[in-house]
This record gives sequence, C-alpha cells and structure tokens, in this order.
Amino acid sequence: MENDELAKKISEITKQMENIATDPTVPKNVRTAVSEAKGKLNAEGTYTVRISGAIYCIDNISNDINLPAQARTMIWHILSMLESLKG
Repeated sequence: MENDELAKKISEITKQMENIATDPTVPKNVRTAVSEAKGKLNAEGTYTVRISGAIYCIDNISNDINLPAQARTMIWHILSMLESLKG
C-alpha cells in the first residue's frame, strides 16, 4: 500500500475516532482511550508501530460493558479498518 493511500485511510479512521471521542453518550473512559489511540495513530514513527499502538488502545475498551451499542459497532469498525492496514 502506498503512503498516500495509507495516509488517506488513516485520515478516515481519525475522523471516525473523533466522532466517538466527542460523543457525550459514550462513557468518558472510552472517549479517553479513543483519544489516546488517535494520538498514537497520528504520532511520529513507522505506520506499523502507530497502527499497532492504536489497535492496542481500542482493543482494551472494545468489550466495555458500559459501551452503547452504536459506539461498540463504530469501535469494531475502526478496529477492523486498523487491522486491514496492519496486514
């Protein structure tokens, strides 16, 4: 995958993360974890390390019992997109 294409996909994922991070119906711990993942994804370094760091942050909260159904679906979609970039 070319860097331009990868950067575009990361930008799309970042926008979805921002939607979750600003959604008041999502628990604060989940918003914090998504914001942290977004920071890792947009940090300096190789794409592989950045994507792995973001996956780790989001995977930890993907099964949070307090997560609303629509947010859980969005989280799983983001995880799926990140995993496809990692491969």
